[in-house]
Amino acid sequence: MAAALGRVLRLPVAPKLTVAGRTDAGVHARGQVVHVDIPGAAWAVTSGRVVARLASALPADVRVRAAGLAPAGFDARFSALWRRYAYRVCDDEGAADPLRRHETLWYFRRLDLSAMNEAAHALLGEHDFAAFCRRREGATTIRALRVLDWQRDGDGIAIATVVADAFCHNMVRSLVGALLAVGEGRHPPGWAAAVLAAAVRDPSVRVVAPHGLCLEEVGYPSPGELAARAAETRTVRTIG
Repeated sequence: MAAALGRVLRLPVAPKLTVAGRTDAGVHARGQVVHVDIPGAAWAVTSGRVVARLASALPADVRVRAAGLAPAGFDARFSALWRRYAYRVCDDEGAADPLRRHETLWYFRRLDLSAMNEAAHALLGEHDFAAFCRRREGATTIRALRVLDWQRDGDGIAIATVVADAFCHNMVRSLVGALLAVGEGRHPPGWAAAVLAAAVRDPSVRVVAPHGLCLEEVGYPSPGELAARAAETRTVRTIG
């Protein structure tokens, strides 16, 4: 992406991209947001043709939907208020669609979504999600989980909607792994909350495969609040 953008804008070197969400290898992104700092002259020359030119310069699995000048204070990563992910699971052998195998986890143990949603409800709010994250030096594992909900679509696929202000490494895939264990009956609904309360990485929580996960949307405040939000996000959070 950076190399293609550098060619399209005719920059001497590829620009540095800042993305809203750094996804694990194999995770999809339908709603990724990116910002890049470039000379004004480079944008003025190609502004109306950037999307079309990138379409021919990028591989078939990457597309830019829109491009424009960002408001003052905008930071794709730190100005974000929330990220919304979806994780798709097929738990029916007869309903597995081979054409969707790259975006859906095939999990042929029938799932009780009511039990999964009961377990998920107890995880909502601001907590230390260390039990569901891979720690990184100097980074906090405190996150505000706003939505964690399972529903079936018209084809019977179980879809988890997960919304938080931000996510730490492996957090969504670990949460899904824990809830799948509840859904197939290996653990009661209260088990997930007990794991969370321990605040220690639990080896019994499986990190599910990345291909079922997709970054769907990123939300931002009004233009006048972008810089303040970025400054707030950069502050390391604590609970207490």
